Amino acid sequence: MRRYGKNPDEDDIRVRPNRKGNRPRTHIRPKHEDAEDGMVLTVDRGRLTVLVGDRTVTAMKARELGRKAAVVGDTVSLVGDLSGDKDTLARIVRIGERRSVLRRTADDDDPFERVVVANADQLAIVTALADPEPRPRMIDRCLVAAYDGGLSPLLVLTKSDLASPDTLLGAYTPLGVPFVVTSREELETGDAADRVREQLDGRVTAFVGHSGVGKTTLVNALVPKEKRRTTGVVNAVTGRGRHTTTSALALPLPGYRGWVIDTPGVRSFGLNHIDPSRVINAFPDLQPGTEECPRGCTHDSHEPECALDAWVVAGHADPARLDSLRRLLSTRNRREGD
Repeated sequence: MRRYGKNPDEDDIRVRPNRKGNRPRTHIRPKHEDAEDGMVLTVDRGRLTVLVGDRTVTAMKARELGRKAAVVGDTVSLVGDLSGDKDTLARIVRIGERRSVLRRTADDDDPFERVVVANADQLAIVTALADPEPRPRMIDRCLVAAYDGGLSPLLVLTKSDLASPDTLLGAYTPLGVPFVVTSREELETGDAADRVREQLDGRVTAFVGHSGVGKTTLVNALVPKEKRRTTGVVNAVTGRGRHTTTSALALPLPGYRGWVIDTPGVRSFGLNHIDPSRVINAFPDLQPGTEECPRGCTHDSHEPECALDAWVVAGHADPARLDSLRRLLSTRNRREGD
């Protein structure tokens, strides 16, 4: 039985009203061909500060991006008011492909990874030699995250006036990680900043470290026009500093020769998201030796058929390099305090 007349365009056809008053959803998204590109400098409660040309623009993520979030360092495309004037708001409609990603989980049992920084070239791991005491396991975890995410590591040791760096550096020499050693006096005179700046020239570098190690003090010395509040206090009981940097922030080095990304101090660096098989990529002298390993080999010292032992015995790589690789691989399966 026909419900309506012969003409489907008749006025008497009933149409169910749209209670929300909005347009029907569609999978066709606008192309936004007029969108301009920019770099995310910081993210604060859903508002993003983006560098577009020579001006900073406040923006928010477009609904069409869904759950995909932009982080500091991301290249994004924006539409709307891009003047950067007060009380204006642009809209981020695209997030560019990332060439590198620094990720972590809250702890090793947390299944949800958090992207800290995108598109950084280098990860500066800032560690105090004393007050608070260095935590090599934390350094190892940061190295694993850097290698996994496509970042080159840089070890920055502070407070050398309180303790010698020799023992700590001896553990990382086989890895070939570049390093800079600084003291509190050198930070005050600017000598330390000059040496660190040489390692940052022309690169985007993310800084990571525990609270109280002098990370933000170093960032302030590198970018003196952008003073961030420093901790200055280390708890006498726990040996840890208090968080003062609460959000990541990208800052241009003087002369625009590179970028520094200051990140909040961390108490732990979970590696639940890391695929151990990718860590071997940071060891090009060992990687060819894995071709003879059985499928699913963990390259652990307890793997009876791991071909890396024979590769080293044959003289293709330094035994210390294999020891370092296995130490890093075991880091994912060992808690920071173990």
